[in-house]
Amino acid sequence: MKGVESQGCPWRRFPDFTYITRTGKLTNHLDCVIISHFHLDHCGALPYMSEMVGYDGPIYMTHPTKAICPILLYLLFVLKEDYRKITVERKGESNFFTSEMIKTCMKKVIAVNLHQTIQVDDELEIKAYYAGHVLGAAMFHMRVGNQSVVYTVLIPVFALGRAQELCILLESYWERMNLKVPIYFSLGLTEKANHYYKLFITWTSQKIKKTFVQRNMFEFKHIKPFDRGYIDNPGPMVVFATPGMLHAGLSLQIFKKWATSDLNMVIMPGYCVAGTVGHKILSGIRRLEMENKQVIEVKMKVEYMSFSAHADAKGIMQLISSCEPKNVLLVHGEAAKMDFLKAKIQEEFGIDCFKPANGETVTIETKHNLPVDVSLSLLKREASKIGLLPPDAKRPRVLHGALVMKGNKLQLIDPVEALKDLGLDEHHLRFTSTLNVDVDGHPTQTADKIYQLVKIKLKDFPTHYSSDGSISISDSVLVQVSGDNESKSVLISWSHQDEDVGSYLLKLLREEVAT
Repeated sequence: MKGVESQGCPWRRFPDFTYITRTGKLTNHLDCVIISHFHLDHCGALPYMSEMVGYDGPIYMTHPTKAICPILLYLLFVLKEDYRKITVERKGESNFFTSEMIKTCMKKVIAVNLHQTIQVDDELEIKAYYAGHVLGAAMFHMRVGNQSVVYTVLIPVFALGRAQELCILLESYWERMNLKVPIYFSLGLTEKANHYYKLFITWTSQKIKKTFVQRNMFEFKHIKPFDRGYIDNPGPMVVFATPGMLHAGLSLQIFKKWATSDLNMVIMPGYCVAGTVGHKILSGIRRLEMENKQVIEVKMKVEYMSFSAHADAKGIMQLISSCEPKNVLLVHGEAAKMDFLKAKIQEEFGIDCFKPANGETVTIETKHNLPVDVSLSLLKREASKIGLLPPDAKRPRVLHGALVMKGNKLQLIDPVEALKDLGLDEHHLRFTSTLNVDVDGHPTQTADKIYQLVKIKLKDFPTHYSSDGSISISDSVLVQVSGDNESKSVLISWSHQDEDVGSYLLKLLREEVAT
């Protein structure tokens, strides 16, 4: 899930892989690489990682992501060429991947389907799930033994995802209102994106898939490709242009031409990184100093329309509520908003939430459960006891057995069976306590009273009243009354297997009989 950090010029900072290892091959320290979606801050460093750093392990992504990734990577390469002077001047940042490296890298990618289980190695298993409405975006469930992590993504890119949604909205509105104002989208990136949205229509939202029966929503009637020659055309028009932060390319070129007229408007459909033209005009700056000391007086209207598939706090809280994780780790977003969300998660769900800085290691303690098979004979023996121990009827019953290792599996078996297999003699351990009871009447009357009490309080346990006056409960609990008409002794005895029943009965007799 490796990308580039965009600070106006997105190729200026690749991930520092020395955080993983400073010596030896990177492949020796990673099981695999997973690309959750095609946004550059998730896939932009992939060719650098595989072709220059030298990672040669498995790389996984969905089919649409594999189709669209090279388009964005090539765009990054082209933008880098436009800013070659800047990258050469900055020490150590001229080392950039080539277009040939992009092709070689993408050949190594393993495409996966949704809900397809991938066994990466003997221990690691991954499975992709549908995530949001960004084409090909996936949540990945990673499992090792009985421990698992879900990596979620609910994030579109500016030119791929958001543009298609906006195009669909405007196309529908123009059709309904019979408008004639031309709508254009920039050639190249978005045009190729529309092609892949048509190709992978089954990966889109349910609403779009249903509409596809009547028509393909990406076959636009009112939206046409844009030509740079249209910039000076008279009259109104709507133009979708990339990149979305106005830091380079066609969008910046159009902005420079149209910014000085108050008849024009720019609508920013999402968050802009600090330092970009988009961020500056959203912050209210109306006098911009461009390259070559060019100054632009911004008179055009500037509007912000949140049109992002980033999950807001409410959406993330709903996701956490549904998944019920034991820990949450926030990896993407603005620091202040992440601090707010972290506090909200901890307060509402009472679980640990982490917000690590770049390069910071987070250690999460987990409980390791050991799978144990239970023998049929032991289950049958316990089933014969029926029911649960009062007074808490919902408390699970303790299962007594011998834990043995057979092959590479743990098994809980009947102790008698275990002793026989090991050739050992069985030793019995019993707990005995005697209560002195000062009540009038024959000892059998006291025994009758105890028996009736046991039938009420321990009704879920098998109880037997013998002719000699002794009372047996469960497997090993024994009650005997001795003495005369004036003073009596009540003996209670049980084995360690029935510790819960014996202790409860002793307390019960002290309260109900001995007083």
